[in-house]
Amino acid sequence: MRKNTLASMLLAVALSLPLIACEDTKARQENEQLKARVTELVKENGDLGNRVDALTQENTSLKQENERLKAKKTPAKSSKTRRHRRATRSATTTPN
Repeated sequence: MRKNTLASMLLAVALSLPLIACEDTKARQENEQLKARVTELVKENGDLGNRVDALTQENTSLKQENERLKAKKTPAKSSKTRRHRRATRSATTTPN
Protein backbone atom coordinates (compact mmCIF):
# COMPACT_ATOMS: atom_id res chain seq x y z
CA MET A 1 0.00 0.00 0.00
CA ARG A 2 2.85 2.33 0.68
CA LYS A 3 4.21 1.80 -2.81
CA ASN A 4 0.85 2.77 -4.36
CA THR A 5 0.61 5.86 -2.18
CA LEU A 6 4.14 6.88 -2.99
CA ALA A 7 3.61 6.23 -6.71
CA SER A 8 0.37 8.24 -6.76
CA MET A 9 2.09 11.12 -4.95
CA LEU A 10 4.93 11.12 -7.47
CA LEU A 11 2.44 11.02 -10.32
CA ALA A 12 0.49 13.93 -8.84
CA VAL A 13 3.66 15.99 -8.41
CA ALA A 14 4.82 15.14 -11.93
CA LEU A 15 1.48 16.20 -13.43
CA SER A 16 1.24 19.39 -11.39
CA LEU A 17 4.65 20.74 -12.38
CA PRO A 18 3.61 21.67 -15.95
CA LEU A 19 0.46 23.34 -14.60
CA ILE A 20 2.52 25.38 -12.16
CA ALA A 21 4.97 26.30 -14.91
CA CYS A 22 2.11 27.28 -17.20
CA GLU A 23 0.57 29.51 -14.51
CA ASP A 24 3.99 30.98 -13.82
CA THR A 25 4.42 31.79 -17.53
CA LYS A 26 0.98 33.42 -17.65
CA ALA A 27 1.79 35.41 -14.53
CA ARG A 28 5.09 36.56 -16.07
CA GLN A 29 3.35 37.62 -19.29
CA GLU A 30 0.70 39.50 -17.35
CA ASN A 31 3.39 41.11 -15.22
CA GLU A 32 5.25 42.27 -18.34
CA GLN A 33 2.05 43.68 -19.81
CA LEU A 34 1.32 45.52 -16.58
CA LYS A 35 4.85 46.92 -16.47
CA ALA A 36 4.45 48.19 -20.03
CA ARG A 37 1.11 49.79 -19.17
CA VAL A 38 2.58 51.46 -16.07
CA THR A 39 5.40 52.84 -18.21
CA GLU A 40 2.85 54.25 -20.68
CA LEU A 41 0.85 55.82 -17.87
CA VAL A 42 3.95 57.39 -16.32
CA LYS A 43 4.85 58.91 -19.70
CA GLU A 44 1.28 60.13 -20.19
CA ASN A 45 1.29 61.61 -16.70
CA GLY A 46 4.49 63.51 -17.50
CA ASP A 47 3.01 64.80 -20.75
CA LEU A 48 -0.16 65.93 -18.97
CA GLY A 49 1.92 67.61 -16.27
CA ASN A 50 3.77 69.56 -18.95
CA ARG A 51 0.46 70.50 -20.56
CA VAL A 52 -0.90 71.73 -17.23
CA ASP A 53 2.21 73.88 -16.76
CA ALA A 54 1.86 75.35 -20.24
CA LEU A 55 -1.85 76.06 -19.74
CA THR A 56 -1.14 77.66 -16.37
CA GLN A 57 1.41 79.98 -17.94
CA GLU A 58 -0.99 80.81 -20.76
CA ASN A 59 -3.76 81.49 -18.24
CA THR A 60 -1.47 83.81 -16.27
CA SER A 61 -0.52 85.63 -19.45
CA LEU A 62 -4.17 86.05 -20.44
CA LYS A 63 -5.07 87.34 -16.98
CA GLN A 64 -2.29 89.92 -17.19
CA GLU A 65 -3.43 90.97 -20.63
CA ASN A 66 -7.02 91.19 -19.40
CA GLU A 67 -5.99 93.39 -16.49
CA ARG A 68 -3.92 95.59 -18.81
CA LEU A 69 -6.86 95.98 -21.16
CA LYS A 70 -9.21 96.79 -18.28
CA ALA A 71 -6.81 99.48 -17.06
CA LYS A 72 -6.42 100.85 -20.58
CA LYS A 73 -10.15 100.85 -21.19
CA THR A 74 -11.36 104.27 -22.23
CA PRO A 75 -14.04 105.80 -20.09
CA ALA A 76 -17.50 104.93 -21.27
CA LYS A 77 -18.92 107.48 -23.61
CA SER A 78 -21.68 109.48 -22.10
CA SER A 79 -24.96 109.27 -23.84
CA LYS A 80 -25.23 111.49 -26.84
CA THR A 81 -25.99 115.05 -26.03
CA ARG A 82 -29.66 115.53 -26.19
CA ARG A 83 -30.71 117.79 -28.90
CA HIS A 84 -33.55 120.08 -28.21
CA ARG A 85 -36.44 119.22 -30.33
CA ARG A 86 -37.55 121.97 -32.48
CA ALA A 87 -41.03 122.96 -31.75
CA THR A 88 -43.21 122.42 -34.70
CA ARG A 89 -45.13 125.35 -36.05
CA SER A 90 -48.45 123.93 -35.03
CA ALA A 91 -47.28 123.59 -31.45
CA THR A 92 -45.83 127.10 -31.29
CA THR A 93 -48.79 128.91 -32.77
CA THR A 94 -51.70 129.59 -30.57
CA PRO A 95 -55.01 128.24 -31.66
CA ASN A 96 -57.64 130.83 -32.76
